[in-house]
Amino acid sequence: MPQHAVHQPGSPLLELCAVSLRYNGRVALEAVSFQVNNGQRVAVVGPNGAGKSTLFKVIAGLLPATSGEVKVSGAGPGGHICIAYVPQRSQVDWEFPVVVNDVVMMGRIGKLGLLRWPRARDWDYVHHALEVVGLSHLANRQIGELSGGEQQRMFIARALAQEAELMLMDEPLTGLDLPSQEGIFEILDGLGQQGVTVLIAMHDLKLATDRFEQVMLLNRRLIGYGKPTDIFTPERLVAAYGGHLHLVGAGDELLALSDTCCDEATG
Repeated sequence: MPQHAVHQPGSPLLELCAVSLRYNGRVALEAVSFQVNNGQRVAVVGPNGAGKSTLFKVIAGLLPATSGEVKVSGAGPGGHICIAYVPQRSQVDWEFPVVVNDVVMMGRIGKLGLLRWPRARDWDYVHHALEVVGLSHLANRQIGELSGGEQQRMFIARALAQEAELMLMDEPLTGLDLPSQEGIFEILDGLGQQGVTVLIAMHDLKLATDRFEQVMLLNRRLIGYGKPTDIFTPERLVAAYGGHLHLVGAGDELLALSDTCCDEATG
């Protein structure tokens, strides 16, 4: 197991300084800089191929930045057991023969080490996490038998069992009906009250406006970061989406219909 990173008191939970990444011969991220503090919930919004997934992987230490610096509580991204990365559901093999309990217990690996068996205390974390997200009754269900909303709640439970301080969720609301989305937000509201920081990649600009105090508009470079009303301006939206976003006037509001670009490459 790698040595665990040591947090520096007083540092922002997450800080990026001029982070760039070349990926498969192309620029995936370009000089991205921002800070996120404890307990914030930030929507990361941009067109397909904007680099949202890539950004999360760099923060989680899964991809090395070509240049720039990533700090989590004052230390580099490697070795942190406080970061929970939730991939897009399309990237998960839902036929794999594991049950919900198994997946949630994976959140304890950073505490256990690879060669140790779970202790009673670890199972207590798992059972509590499943109770928080309302999946205790499905603990022994094969993961492919869950609904989309249940699958996302399972991953949140894994992050809870991990005792994560930073959650990176890659399009967790895609394909979920409104009740399932509301269930996810109820859980996330509770996590925010506990000081857990959550970054969520998404496409729905209205949902980002309604449910997030902070949004990040990304298209390989950071176009804007702040309150939705300050960031979702016509000029910034055009800079992010180009001709792939339809802007429609509705009274005093400007509605942004989802982008029509479909050349997804790096999220």
